Amino acid sequence: MRKYLLLLLLLFFTILMIRITLAYIPIQTDVAFLRIKQDYIAEKHWLLSFFIHAFTSSFLLLAGFTQFSTFLLKKYQQVHRIMGRLYVWNILVLSGPASLIMGFYANGGLLSRVAFVSLSVLWIYFTFRGLVAAKQKNFVIHQEYLIRSYALTLSAITLRAWKYAISNTFEVPPMDLYRIVAWLGWVLNLMIAEWMIRTMRKRRQTPSLI
Repeated sequence: MRKYLLLLLLLFFTILMIRITLAYIPIQTDVAFLRIKQDYIAEKHWLLSFFIHAFTSSFLLLAGFTQFSTFLLKKYQQVHRIMGRLYVWNILVLSGPASLIMGFYANGGLLSRVAFVSLSVLWIYFTFRGLVAAKQKNFVIHQEYLIRSYALTLSAITLRAWKYAISNTFEVPPMDLYRIVAWLGWVLNLMIAEWMIRTMRKRRQTPSLI
């Protein structure tokens, strides 16, 4: 039951992300997040990176349903493989590089920029290592790195959730809040991912009593 509740929660937030993305269709540069980034609108590489990241993030969230479903993995392995390839190459070729470029222009000064650049570099690295492990048929390592990768993918949701929670609980100046969630939005996710990975390793090492 808990697993299904988590999936429903993920679906709910993914739908919210899709709704946020729809605000930019047709292509507009004076809506939503872009209202506070007007200084960078003239930077074509930044603007292109933003739209690439915005329009691919919802797919990456949805891909998690196919990559961590034991049912699909057992019954529909081809779906798992196709969606997995799309997820990996999307990050390595499109969304990962786009988010890295955006990271250098993040609000909140150097502290925020280091946070978002670090997030992007680790996101690309974990995804790449997962791809390499799959090609080497080392599916245990493949799964571990993809868990880390997807934990960082979920930062699109958790960053906004933390921002909402903190801003409605404490009085924090906007830029200070941005600096906080720039780190909190993904570091905690990665810590949870590492805990999950360690738990899985212990289970594999525990001998069966049957």
